[in-house]
Parts: sequence; structure tokens; C-alpha cells
Amino acid sequence: VQLQASGGGLVQPGGSLRLSCSASGSIFSFNMAWYRQEPGKQREWLATHYSNGISYHTASVKGRFTISRDNTKNTVYLQMNNLKPEDTAVYYCAASSGGVDYWGKGTQVTVSS
Repeated sequence: VQLQASGGGLVQPGGSLRLSCSASGSIFSFNMAWYRQEPGKQREWLATHYSNGISYHTASVKGRFTISRDNTKNTVYLQMNNLKPEDTAVYYCAASSGGVDYWGKGTQVTVSS
């Protein structure tokens, strides 16, 4: 499956963005996740939406970011609210199933006044 993330951009602190990740095929059986990576740092896991409907978020974004999916559109979303300058990074989506991971190209999010 091929993944394409979109929706990034420049936003002021306290603002919101919704990232989308469109898949080339059905994501019904995939666990979908969002990660981010700052320059010179390791990729950080943010959230996973499992195929059974359960989702988890890392503590640093819990309450601000929400992962969701629309299987009819083969798309997973990351709603990001109350953005902070430290949220600036390249955001990636990933799909996993049967021990195989697929990654899309990232989308840049910059939080700055």
C-alpha cells in the first residue's frame, strides 16, 4: 500500500491543523499510525489507530491530537489542536499489517508566530 500525507503547513501557536494520510488501497485490516521527526532527532511515535477501532496517543500529545480513520475513504487523520512551537516537525503516517510496515512521505508542520 502506498501512503501520502498532506495537510501540513505554517500555523501560529495555539492554532489547529488536520493532517490526512491517503492510502492507495484498503486500510481496513491495517493498523495506522502517525509519527513525527525533528531535524537531528529520532522519529517519534504519536498515535496508533488499530484496525479493531482502538486508538492510543503518546502522552505529549494526548488531549491535543486525535487520530481517526475513515475506511471508506482509505484515509487516516490526525487532528492537531493547541499547537506549540515544539510540535514543529515532519509528520509521517504508517500502515502495518502482518509484521510489514509501510511508510509515506512526510508533511512539514511548522508552528511559529
